[in-house]
Amino acid sequence: MAENQHVYRLQGLSCANCAAKFEKNVRNISSVEDAQLNFGAAKLTIQGAATVDELEEAGAFDGIKVIPEQSKLSEFKQSFWKKKENVKTMISLFFTMLGYIFYFMINESHPLTIGAFLAAILIGGYSLFIIGLKNLSKLQFDMKTLMTIAIIGAAIIGEWAEGAVVVFLFALSEALESYSIDKARRSITSLMDIAPKKATIRKSNETIEIAVEDVQINDILLIKPGQKIAMDGEVVNGESSVNQAAITGESIPVHKTTGDEVFAGTINEEGSLEVRVTKRVEDTTIAKIIHLVEEAQAERAPSQQFVDKFAKYYTPAIMAIALLVAVIPPLFFSGDWSEWVYSGLAVLVVGCPCALVVSTPVAIVTAIGNAARNGVLIKGGIHLEETGHLKAIAFDKTGTLTRGKPEVTDIVSLANQNEQEILRIASAIEEYSQHPLASAIIRKATKSNIDKYHAKNFVSITGKGAKAKILDEEYLIGNLALLEEYSTVSREEKERINQLQSEGKTVMLLGTKSEIIALIAVADQARVTSKSIIQKLHNLGIRQTIMLTGDNQLTGVAISSSLGLTETRAELLPDDKLTAIKELKAKYGNVAMVGDGINDAPALATANVGIAMGGAGTDAALETADIALMADDLEKLPYTISLSRKTLSIIKQNIIFALALKLVALLLVIPGWLTLWIAIFADMGATLIVVLNAMRLMKKSL
Repeated sequence: MAENQHVYRLQGLSCANCAAKFEKNVRNISSVEDAQLNFGAAKLTIQGAATVDELEEAGAFDGIKVIPEQSKLSEFKQSFWKKKENVKTMISLFFTMLGYIFYFMINESHPLTIGAFLAAILIGGYSLFIIGLKNLSKLQFDMKTLMTIAIIGAAIIGEWAEGAVVVFLFALSEALESYSIDKARRSITSLMDIAPKKATIRKSNETIEIAVEDVQINDILLIKPGQKIAMDGEVVNGESSVNQAAITGESIPVHKTTGDEVFAGTINEEGSLEVRVTKRVEDTTIAKIIHLVEEAQAERAPSQQFVDKFAKYYTPAIMAIALLVAVIPPLFFSGDWSEWVYSGLAVLVVGCPCALVVSTPVAIVTAIGNAARNGVLIKGGIHLEETGHLKAIAFDKTGTLTRGKPEVTDIVSLANQNEQEILRIASAIEEYSQHPLASAIIRKATKSNIDKYHAKNFVSITGKGAKAKILDEEYLIGNLALLEEYSTVSREEKERINQLQSEGKTVMLLGTKSEIIALIAVADQARVTSKSIIQKLHNLGIRQTIMLTGDNQLTGVAISSSLGLTETRAELLPDDKLTAIKELKAKYGNVAMVGDGINDAPALATANVGIAMGGAGTDAALETADIALMADDLEKLPYTISLSRKTLSIIKQNIIFALALKLVALLLVIPGWLTLWIAIFADMGATLIVVLNAMRLMKKSL
């Protein structure tokens, strides 16, 4: 954190306009050099030395409470029905209903009728009037100012019933909007509650429980079955299944044993574990996810930037229209002043851009929070929108579409040796090799419970293979070029090699200086889910799926065709992958690149959307990619694209609905049908509907 920078959590931040006003007020505090308010996360970052009291004074107009981020105070939770504002709303409803009873039983001008409506107006609108009158004195025209003018105007011209209904509808809509926004923000607070606040550690043969902030790197955590893991670390003793759903979204627990990485906030299900802490509390994976999600929610998406610019010109235009509606008919067409001033006030109310301003940020906040809970980290609204426009997706092969671990697939005996004998010889030589293909043979021999021979005089032959002496006989293992230096490879044997290579396999030859004993085929196996995921992407309308691999053409084409990809580009260096992405962008428009976030960094950065695999615990993936799939699996990719498209659809619906409803309401001015209660319903109803529509994204799941 920068010097003299302070971060605060906010309670009671009810609307986007209020947030902008609060941020402006904070900036005006003399001791504050700069202020950044994140409406989605209800978080304030200031540069300076303002006190909490000064900050709360700046937000007093909306009852905003300011809590230091590191404060141990738990957030005060209150029932919706017990909040003071909501209680006043219900009392206002009671007096409004009482007023209508008198209205129909006695008459509209009776003191009891007027008194009931006046009580409803004062009780339900008191705080509204205080803020509205203050704003009016400063010529600040926000929704509360416009509402205050409209209700006072209604009282002056004797529309007591309408004024009371407007106050109630406004208060009710404000309460429901605040409730909806708070619900959307819980995507962050639920993440913050994932990791435990205390940890049990062993120090000097003593077991103690301390706050996670006090845990040091290399401390040993003790985790019992059923407990949450408090810190990121490495298992040093014990084994267990760990539920990592909170971090990676994986539904199936992952088996952990000595040397495996575990994450804060995950649940130890079965055995006891001892874990060596590798990161401080502020650097854990869950802490980074929370930080990046909050930053993402603060970032303005392109559609939000458009709405903000539009609202900047829209509001003055509406005020001008309201003025013209109020004065033109009386001045030039002998209209009744009270009637048209009333219509002008209604235009002011209906024209307030609340619904328009809130239409995009609520959808973005909700979608990014939903994705984080499902193991997908989207680092900004712009990336969410870009994902919704994707036409093509390029994939790295190794470790993305495939498992990243080569396996022995075929052992073809060319002499009188059985499979076990071939494995004994091959594994004896490869035990000394560092080549990835050697590990495949060692794993195969281990699984087959083979007793290895002991090799002597091992020599690695760069680019070709290796040789060693076994039972006084020199054996060679490697590619065709190595064996052809010593032996003759028949045409039939070469055809068999070509056949295996055409299936996407790498072929190693085992032999002596006089004969070839066997062919051993090794392949990096495709993930079980890769084919179905590619099909799901095509079903979602992704037209092109392209494999970018450094492997040879035969291997690339074989795996690509088995998975159903539309294009293969093989034998590529990192620079070639970068060039390929540029070409794909020129050809298809919006292109994503899916890789591991390290080797594919240039291509990830160049693509419209860079998607990293296995973001959990991988700092490089979290930093370089626009989107990180926290589990080391592509299963979340179709969900992410579907979520992005649904978000775009909801944003469009919200913008169109907010503008259309206001346009219809404004057209009611022409026949004189626009009343104050229709105006408030059009404005606050539109705001509430766009918020509720955006919150449908909370239900979006895999």
